[in-house]
Amino acid sequence: MRIDIMTLFPETVGDMMNESILGRAQERDFIKIECHQIRDYTTNKQNQVDDYGLYGDYLAVLTKAKLTLYERDGTEKLVVPVSMTDPVLKSPCGKTFCQADAKRLAREFDNLILVCGHYEGIDERFIEECVDEEMSLGDFVLTGGEYAAMAIADAVCRLCPGVLSTPECYENESHWDGLLEYPQYSRPYEWHGRKVPDILLSGHHANIAKWRRKMSLRRTRERRPDMYAKLDLSSKADQKLLAEIEAEDRAAQAEQK
Repeated sequence: MRIDIMTLFPETVGDMMNESILGRAQERDFIKIECHQIRDYTTNKQNQVDDYGLYGDYLAVLTKAKLTLYERDGTEKLVVPVSMTDPVLKSPCGKTFCQADAKRLAREFDNLILVCGHYEGIDERFIEECVDEEMSLGDFVLTGGEYAAMAIADAVCRLCPGVLSTPECYENESHWDGLLEYPQYSRPYEWHGRKVPDILLSGHHANIAKWRRKMSLRRTRERRPDMYAKLDLSSKADQKLLAEIEAEDRAAQAEQK
């Protein structure tokens, strides 16, 4: 997987992308992340990439000089302008990025190009000409698209073969199968009067797996009812776990009364 990030701050973005897990994965050639200074592709002496919009807004405009960057390359590449604004109010065509998108991009593409917008955004003509998808992190405004680009690059790259030690490292995490992840614990056994659930110390792998599934169901139902509503919980195993959760909730309510 190769990811090219078009930005006005390549050093800052590059430093972040070369640390920790992604840094080690690049050293081992599992992935490659390149940051490009947009100003390097300008044709004016001032290396100017922004200009006034037609209504007085200040835009980070990607001009014809930037379009030729992709025209010189004969291979097909996915170009994603990373939205820095509210996808509903400012970028109505900007889809909110989610784990399913990370899976799809990691599976279907060998090269992604992430374009970071600034100020009021990117000239619409560039989006129409070169962009395959427009994405946003959510309903909030950021200073620039770099934060979103790094988040998307991280989410995609960690799913590439070799980046993490085994697929289990991400298959058991939140959002992989529509559930939030179960609670995690470490040593010591007791901390500030709070103890690790005894079942996790039992050594019984089947019961531990059942407990983790139940905790994921409970946490998703309580914290993300929108995700919970989309789950297929028709299996006998899940129905049994849901019955246990309901019984535990009734017992807790009775105890409080």
